Amino acid sequence: MTDVDLDFSDLRALYLNCTLKRSPELSHTQGLVDISTAIMRKHGVDVEVLRVVDHDIATGVYTDMTEHGWASDEWPAIHEKVMASNILVIAGPIWLGDNSSVTKRVIERLYGASGDLNDAGQWAYYGRVGGCLITGNEDGIKHCAMDVLYSLQHVGYTIPPQADAGWIGEAGPGPSYLDPGSGGPENEFTNRNTTFMTWNLMHLARMLKNAGGIPAYGNQRAEWDAGARFDFVNPEYR
Repeated sequence: MTDVDLDFSDLRALYLNCTLKRSPELSHTQGLVDISTAIMRKHGVDVEVLRVVDHDIATGVYTDMTEHGWASDEWPAIHEKVMASNILVIAGPIWLGDNSSVTKRVIERLYGASGDLNDAGQWAYYGRVGGCLITGNEDGIKHCAMDVLYSLQHVGYTIPPQADAGWIGEAGPGPSYLDPGSGGPENEFTNRNTTFMTWNLMHLARMLKNAGGIPAYGNQRAEWDAGARFDFVNPEYR
């Protein structure tokens, strides 16, 4: 283990809790978030958790919706925190077998900046890692995680192995994660997956930061537009 870099003190992580419940109402999703953030904080990561529903987030696919007809929009300030973070974890509940409406809105707003570029000419989210946490009392963890992780990688995030974890109670009306007797906080499978996800996020973020991000060759929009084809194998460009 001596050759593994376990110094994470220069990394920042942002957790976006996409519960439908406003503070200070109990969020079962936050209970699972707390396990992951405790590991990160213990090892020096600067962690911030935001409950998205507490903020006035406009609907749309632009970074600032006040430029597109909305009277107010708190997403730009949250987006600054996203861009300042090496790690982004989207956490949320399952409703009707799918991600919450808040989760979907967050993904739409992240998509609004997917066309921005970083200093190397790559898409702006390159060099960051993403994961997700899912809670509920109905089936759908893998479906919800699949949607979130696909969306994150599509806009430029790097996804480590086993980058999701979750907990569900009995199908149908039943206890939620933090309810007495639910077994959620003691569930070995959930705790193992949450721990593995957290460490894999930290390890990959460490590797990317040490490497200066994703290599900037073959993925630069401006170079492609200027005629560079990056060894594209097509007779037209040979």
